[in-house]
Amino acid sequence: MSGSCLEFNNPIRDAISRILFAPQSNNLLISSWDSNLRLYDVECSRLRLEAPSEAALLDCCFQEESVAFSAGSDGSITRYDLHSGTSNKIGNHDDIATCVEYSSETRQVITAGFDKKIIAWDMYGAKPLVFLGNLGAEVESMSLSGFELTVASGSSVDIYDLRHLDKSVQSNECMDVPIRCVCSIPYSNVGSVDGRVKLEISYPSSSNNMGYIFRCHPKSRDGRKHLVMVNDIAFNPFISGAFVTGDNEGYIIAWDAKSRRRLFELPRCSNSVASLTYNHEGQILAVASSYTYQEATEIEKPPQISVHKMDDSYIRSVCAGNSSGK
Repeated sequence: MSGSCLEFNNPIRDAISRILFAPQSNNLLISSWDSNLRLYDVECSRLRLEAPSEAALLDCCFQEESVAFSAGSDGSITRYDLHSGTSNKIGNHDDIATCVEYSSETRQVITAGFDKKIIAWDMYGAKPLVFLGNLGAEVESMSLSGFELTVASGSSVDIYDLRHLDKSVQSNECMDVPIRCVCSIPYSNVGSVDGRVKLEISYPSSSNNMGYIFRCHPKSRDGRKHLVMVNDIAFNPFISGAFVTGDNEGYIIAWDAKSRRRLFELPRCSNSVASLTYNHEGQILAVASSYTYQEATEIEKPPQISVHKMDDSYIRSVCAGNSSGK
């Protein structure tokens, strides 16, 4: 895939926490520790919005093309009108807010944080606070697929049904080490701090589900295995089973879930891979290269965002992987 870096007149001045493509366009939402939410038009190479905040932004998500939300280090949850640039706080956590997702099924904003709570905010009803759930640990990562909410805290993963948030429908200790990230679209995927990924594929028409754990980023130093944290996982929405992982040493690797094959590796980033996202057509992969405040040895180089467009060689690699898995 061919790649290029996004250019900003006013550079991003601190670590990038998340990047996310819009539901139906190539507008890229960017949250960062420099307390700004940005919207960048990748097609036109133009920054459309830079909205300042009072706190570092640890996560962001879209409600629709023109509306977004952020989670702040002061616990604030903020709603943005991306056309006018206006914003308003919809509520607060008691500690750092780490995760935010929007559910179109329930029309709620779902948030979590270091206060060990999951909160569902009703954007259209009379009561802003719909549900408050207490967890046993701080929430590190969260992913939403339909009514299914997947939450990672410590080494455990809990799955909730948004229609019945009084208790989890599934809870298990997924790894023997802390979990760094989760992705539940379209398959359940968990990345750990020691470089392992756990993948579970469910088939609605069959009871023969598939699941396995593999070490996706084994690096060698002086002949010894070196464990590297998996920071993010992103599935291609257009090519079934294709996904990428990004680690704390700047490596981005593409995989085929069904054939269990490594497809290819992109050029290494100068910083850690903080966040990954595909556009809605699966033809563009955006990569945020930034320090992540996860390890003391991270190199604090200026954050960068690169975009990689899918070319013929990429398509051949993925198709070959899918064919070998049949």
